[in-house]
Amino acid sequence: MTTPQTTVIDHPLLQHKLTLLRQKERSTNSFRTLVAEISMLLAYEVTRELPLIYEEIETPLAKMRAPLLEGKKVVFVNILRAGGGMVDGMLRIVPSARIGHIGLYRDPATLGAVEYYVKLPGEMTDRDVILVDPMLATGNSAIAAVDRVKTAEPRSLKFVCIIAAPEGLQNFHEAHPDVPVYTVAIDERLDEHGYILPGLGDAGDRLFGTK
Repeated sequence: MTTPQTTVIDHPLLQHKLTLLRQKERSTNSFRTLVAEISMLLAYEVTRELPLIYEEIETPLAKMRAPLLEGKKVVFVNILRAGGGMVDGMLRIVPSARIGHIGLYRDPATLGAVEYYVKLPGEMTDRDVILVDPMLATGNSAIAAVDRVKTAEPRSLKFVCIIAAPEGLQNFHEAHPDVPVYTVAIDERLDEHGYILPGLGDAGDRLFGTK
């Protein structure tokens, strides 16, 4: 399903790797590697529309006008802690990117997002920001993170996840209809605890081997 607000990237390699990622017997190391590989492929897709400029360069044989990314370097902003696993993969494609961090945790009673840390690069107005978190469940953390990033007035902003829930997408788009979402899959629903079904469990715990 692709809409003006949500793009499901259904490349066969991504779908295959997501199936492996979902398997409960997957080891921490394997899970971490798969998240990085999926994120690398996602980075390729979500940077497709970055603007280019042309500058004159010289190859070993001739001069030519060649394309380069326009403006300041891309910023990957990860929602701690699980977003860090995605940034690792994206940096393989865009190694010069700047990195921002937003620390949020979900209140177990209200499921609302509570902010505890923010560190973003300076001078964001000419930068394209890609905000990442493996799961878009209730959408509350993503909404809070976008609220924070928007205060820095970036040139553009996208949200990228691996799995999204329909409830989270609706919640997110109601709050930020101008921010596109890119995901590998939209799952069935949330359970009573706000976890995605069938999902893949707690991405942070599986990335870092915690309970």
